[in-house]
Amino acid sequence: MSDPKEPSGAPEPAVSDPVDILGFDPFDREFLRDPYARYRELSARGALFRTRAGLLVATTHELCATLLRDPRFGRGSGRPTGGEPGQPTPSFLWLDPPDHTRLRALVSRAFTPRMIERLRPRVEAITASLIRELPEEADLVSGLAYPLPVMVISEMLGVPQEDHERFRGWSEKLARGLDPMLTADLLSETGRARREFGDYFRELAAIRRERPGDDLLSALTAVRELTEAELLATCVLLLVAGHETTVNLIANGVLALLRHGLLPHAAERPGQVVEEVLRYDPPVQLTSRVALEDVTLGGTPVPAGAPVMAVIGAANRDPAVFPDPGRFDVTRSPERHLAFGLGIHFCLGATLARMEGEIALSALASAVPGLELADPDPPYKENLVLRGLASLPVRVKR
Repeated sequence: MSDPKEPSGAPEPAVSDPVDILGFDPFDREFLRDPYARYRELSARGALFRTRAGLLVATTHELCATLLRDPRFGRGSGRPTGGEPGQPTPSFLWLDPPDHTRLRALVSRAFTPRMIERLRPRVEAITASLIRELPEEADLVSGLAYPLPVMVISEMLGVPQEDHERFRGWSEKLARGLDPMLTADLLSETGRARREFGDYFRELAAIRRERPGDDLLSALTAVRELTEAELLATCVLLLVAGHETTVNLIANGVLALLRHGLLPHAAERPGQVVEEVLRYDPPVQLTSRVALEDVTLGGTPVPAGAPVMAVIGAANRDPAVFPDPGRFDVTRSPERHLAFGLGIHFCLGATLARMEGEIALSALASAVPGLELADPDPPYKENLVLRGLASLPVRVKR
């Protein structure tokens, strides 16, 4: 996709009516606060239904899982309900085999369970330091949930610490750029952020070619099979995907634990708690696939080239798979949740995200057992695909 053109005059919406496209209004304040009530209404319309604009929407665990792992569905050549505006060479997140296979294989070696486990002492040290620095009245997003994964993925890539804060604005715009139905202004901002991000990594990659270090960017610059455009797209993807979803995992998890009075459980069974957070309030709410050939899904014919949206937030609360799905239950074992996807696009950083979430939540529960919500109804970002809090005001009682 070519760079978006600068709008002239007042911004025009990318579509006329979001309800026509999606079947719900993603900008409604009540939806942002609690999308799951609306998802239940959507599920009542059927496992797979067609919106007024013709988009097929899957809401059950069975159909969403099929959509994610069936090779007859893929990314296709475009981004019908989300993607990377302003990026001529997309990252492997938006590619199908064989390009997806080739590019993913080049970076997957840095994200094996063994390699991630080597990072544990550093993640624990960063977490402990951030928690110690929390004031009595704190925003847990800016104080812990955001800086922890940013510091970890930046160190993996070899990004200097003094540049970390520069990424925040770029990353927030790119995260918003995943959403469907962006205005021309938002498309322009997203394209500009991607160009600036790419320029930054182009300069840093040149430095790493001259003076390589023990980091992922240095390793990638040495791979002859990677074009510069592929290298830059991969770096941007890794940095944004390497922290945006984990920020939401940590913040969503703290909010759920405090609302239900279950924070101590994070220290006792961190792995189980993180899995339930991923099921109950997943950082990634929806994704899409394109039919690569004529196919039938849930008894409905889907012609080649047609997009289908998988509502992960609804699938993770499917009563056919998760008993009493609206209950936050840290004693359940929700291994079948779809928070990290399935199939060839299963989240490359799932092991890292899980470890960061477990360490952050367990350390917080141990160090600040008297943590309290300062705002029972904290604000959410106006994002649809990536669900996360704009801030999480808390009272830190050690």
